[in-house]
Amino acid sequence: MILVDSNILMYAAGAAHPNKRPSLDFLTRVAQGKIDAVLDAEVLQEILHRYRALNRWTEGSVVYDMARKLFPVVISVTTDILDQARSIMDATARVSARDAVHAAVVEIHGLEAVCSYDRDFDELPQIKRIEP
Repeated sequence: MILVDSNILMYAAGAAHPNKRPSLDFLTRVAQGKIDAVLDAEVLQEILHRYRALNRWTEGSVVYDMARKLFPVVISVTTDILDQARSIMDATARVSARDAVHAAVVEIHGLEAVCSYDRDFDELPQIKRIEP
């Protein structure tokens, strides 16, 4: 099982970019059941936050709805995950709070990897990062 980061969804939905096609292809394989993947609640929050901040809410609501349809299982962000995220942040100065939450989800739920273009995950030796 792989955790999918918000940037995969946003590249797939966004304008022309070198990451668009690989992201679309990855999400197609998820939809076809060829890749076992999930989201966590923080990914959905990032979609809400980013599109609202960009004043592109109409597009954001479409991306959110697509994410919920494609990923019916969403891992909750619990206090155990937040406590683990805090520990990750204590151990690694460069990791952001959002990335620490995703890393904690991967650790606590025993996920195989996080699919993301965010190379900051590479600072965490316990987390395997893959790109589409």
